[in-house]
Amino acid sequence: MNELLAIIIATVFVNNYVLSRFLGLCPFFGVSKKIETAAGMGMAVTFVMTLASIATWFIEKFLLSIKVGGHDLSYLRTVTFILVIASLVQFVEMFLQKSMPSLYQSLGIFLPLITTNCAVLGVAILNIQNFGVKTYWALIKTITQGVGAALGFTLALVLMAGIRERLELEEVPACFKGMPIAFVVSGLLALAFMGFNGLKIF
Repeated sequence: MNELLAIIIATVFVNNYVLSRFLGLCPFFGVSKKIETAAGMGMAVTFVMTLASIATWFIEKFLLSIKVGGHDLSYLRTVTFILVIASLVQFVEMFLQKSMPSLYQSLGIFLPLITTNCAVLGVAILNIQNFGVKTYWALIKTITQGVGAALGFTLALVLMAGIRERLELEEVPACFKGMPIAFVVSGLLALAFMGFNGLKIF
């Protein structure tokens, strides 16, 4: 249990996929203008990332079990992972379009972009590299890291949205308005999260 808690703390704070690994920056900058939109995107990414972690673990196990000419099919990993992620995103998109049309409209083009969000694919590949597919304990750790990475992504997104909403009320110099101030804020957030480096977990 302590190991799973350590994985969650590490992926949310110490090795945040957005602020320390710089994965998923496109939706991070594109959807972080309002807290409601950021929270909605965070929930969508959490759903996709968690299910993708589970599905890709089983797919990797399947690919390694098939031998063709004495070699396994692990070279198909990236292609199959992208197909799984694209299918999950399509499901989320249809669900939001039917049940939450206002959130669907506010997310706009960034919802289908979850398919190419390198954070989702990065988590799926890093899960396999870190934990493997030999035991079901590895599956539990894979799911935990997927959930932790998604929570870390959501935390970074909501924090950025909150700061950017406050900046709209401030007098920002003309040369810093828009994306320049967003880059400065994200750099400061990354520096703040670097404070968690060296955190001793258990």
